[in-house]
Amino acid sequence: MPPGADWLPALTGKSLRQAGKQFIQDDQARSLPSVSTILNATKPPEARAALAQWRSRLGHDAATKVTTTASRRGSQTHKYLRQFLQGQVVTCPDTVQPYWQSLQAVLADLDAVRLVESPVFHYDLGYAGRVDCVVSYQGTPCLCDWKTADVPKRSSDRLYDQPLQLAAYCGAVNHCYGDRLHLRHALLVVALPDQPAEVFWFGPDQLREYWHQWCDRLGQYDRRYR
Repeated sequence: MPPGADWLPALTGKSLRQAGKQFIQDDQARSLPSVSTILNATKPPEARAALAQWRSRLGHDAATKVTTTASRRGSQTHKYLRQFLQGQVVTCPDTVQPYWQSLQAVLADLDAVRLVESPVFHYDLGYAGRVDCVVSYQGTPCLCDWKTADVPKRSSDRLYDQPLQLAAYCGAVNHCYGDRLHLRHALLVVALPDQPAEVFWFGPDQLREYWHQWCDRLGQYDRRYR
């Protein structure tokens, strides 16, 4: 898939770790905390307890293996998605092939690629992130985020903080590129082995609600750490 004619200029940013938190530094050496850092630092107590119970139930070594495998699988799938969205020929290894096949129906509905794996910054609110892509899905411009999983999520309730992450990224994209576009939709795609990917589509009203939740979490972070 070749990039769209109205390709957005990618920004420069590098990841840094300071005091156990991830920051993204721009080309002027300004560092802002990442969206994932802010969400992790403000995770509700019940979510922390659920994660701790899961790790305890599996055992430390097994839980670490699960998270490491999932991270590696996601990174590999993102690599081939990036190549595809940039118009390159994609040849996936066997380990990625089931997830790649899962995505085919979604990929067929994409066009007008405008940005792929770029850092974005919201200087007014003081955060940064790295978006997967800005693209049109079934003709509607949106921010798109890719995930992989072994079992379906089935409900947006099981996405946890991921919709807040999408809203934060949309806000940062609009802040950086507001003179060229204003995103009001977001797409979360979960690739699954041996079955079609799950598609979660968020319209303006949903994104607005998640944006308010994100701003609340950002405010908590500011009060605790800045």
